[in-house]
Order: sequence, then C-alpha cells, then structure tokens
Amino acid sequence: MRYPEGGGLTAERRAFREGIRLQAGERFAAGEKTTVIAKDLRVSVRSVERWRRAWREGGMEALRSAGPANSPTVTDAQFAVLEEELGKGPSAHGFEDERWTLVRVQMVIRRRLRLALSVATVWRLLKRHGWSWQAPSRRALERDEHAVELWKKEVWPGVKASRRRVGAGSSSRTRPDSP
Repeated sequence: MRYPEGGGLTAERRAFREGIRLQAGERFAAGEKTTVIAKDLRVSVRSVERWRRAWREGGMEALRSAGPANSPTVTDAQFAVLEEELGKGPSAHGFEDERWTLVRVQMVIRRRLRLALSVATVWRLLKRHGWSWQAPSRRALERDEHAVELWKKEVWPGVKASRRRVGAGSSSRTRPDSP
C-alpha cells in the first residue's frame, strides 16, 4: 500500500498492525477458521489467508514486522564517501564536461559504493542531504536577447492562446451542437 507524500507507517501504527497479525497467529494455532478470524479482527479474508501461509512457513516470527519500508539504502558513512567523490568533479570520473546529472551520480554510486539505485532514488537521496539541481550562474554568451524578445512578442502569444472555441458549448459528446 502506498501512502501520500512518500511516507509510510509510523512506528506506533506498524506495531499495532503487527499485534493484529500476532493475534491471528495465536488463533491459527488454536485451529480457528480464516473467515472467523477476519471478521473478529476486522481485516480482509485475503489478508488472513496470506498471514496463515506465512505462519505455516515461518511460525510466529514470520508475522512480525520487517521494519519501515522506506529506510535509507545509503548509510551516512557511504554518503560521506559519495560527497567526497562528487567534490572531485565530473571530469575526475571520466565525464567530458563539468555537469553532474542524476545518471552520472548514479554511475558514481554504482562504481564507488557498489549499489544499484534508480534515478528517482538518487534524486531523493541528494535532496534528503541538501543537494539541489545545478543552475547556471550566468547567461550563455551565445544568447541573442533581441531574438528572445522578438519570439516573446510574436510567437509566444500564438502558442499561449487557448485552443477552445469561443461561444456556447455542449456537454453532449455525441451531439455537440444540441441546445
């Protein structure tokens, strides 16, 4: 189950759910039926079936909580190593220009820390430690200010204009002109 804002269960809520699973485990040992357990514990029959299967294979220990799902995969010591590597710059790692992209940071993590992280995980890792995306400190020398202003005045209004037709419309998809 996914939760908004990237969060998971609190420690209290995780302990509460573990308690329910352990109650179900005691009732499995007593030989109670799945539907009765599900009704009494106010959970789905499917969940109780899944817990019963885990209980058969691993006993009560299999019903215990595995801990938070979103624990960081990179320790603070590993991140310190990563920061040191990033401080050396992209050219020190064989990249032709001086830009750090998420894919490049991902490659450094794979090579140096021997971890395979997704690009999204790399972004969250950097954000969690206060890193941000790179923005140029000055405008490009090749930028033509006159051409930019001309484009803003002549082209942008046409692009920005609404594609909706002016006038009364209809909510019918099959008869758009009906009153």
